[in-house]
Amino acid sequence: MAAKKLYLLDANVLITANRDYYPMGMVPEFWDWLLHMAKAGVIKMPLETYEEVRDGGGKAKKDDLVEWLNSDDVRKVLELPDEVQLPLVGKVVESYSPDLDDAEIEQLGRDPFLIAHALADPKNRVVVSIETSAPGKKRANRKVPDVCKDNGVECCNTFAMLKLLGFSTKWKL
Repeated sequence: MAAKKLYLLDANVLITANRDYYPMGMVPEFWDWLLHMAKAGVIKMPLETYEEVRDGGGKAKKDDLVEWLNSDDVRKVLELPDEVQLPLVGKVVESYSPDLDDAEIEQLGRDPFLIAHALADPKNRVVVSIETSAPGKKRANRKVPDVCKDNGVECCNTFAMLKLLGFSTKWKL
């Protein structure tokens, strides 16, 4: 029997979901479903990505999403318990360009950590991001789907994941 896939969420998935598609106050079913899938071990967020959303690089507004992520109950089920493998982070950073300067490395944010977590088990882990492929982008401007592809990591967008996992606002336990 094949192992089930683990979907690793990019920060932009939660930020965009709350802001544009599934605001917590309007579509609580999405957030309940997300936690249900996290408890089932199907959806997780690496620590680095979790902190990126929660802290907003030090400029996060105290909105519903930040409050939700600050809940111990949410963190316990949503956060991926694995530690990142630093050699894999280095490999991912190098795939952006082998000679990035410090400013470019800072521009990458937490994306290399997200991709490195998927690269730790590329047959069973999928990166989920709202970024779209832009093969013409170079260096630190490269997009998550393109860097994933170069590293042999599967990547999909939020809506593809929701469809694959059968999300519905009528879902029941």
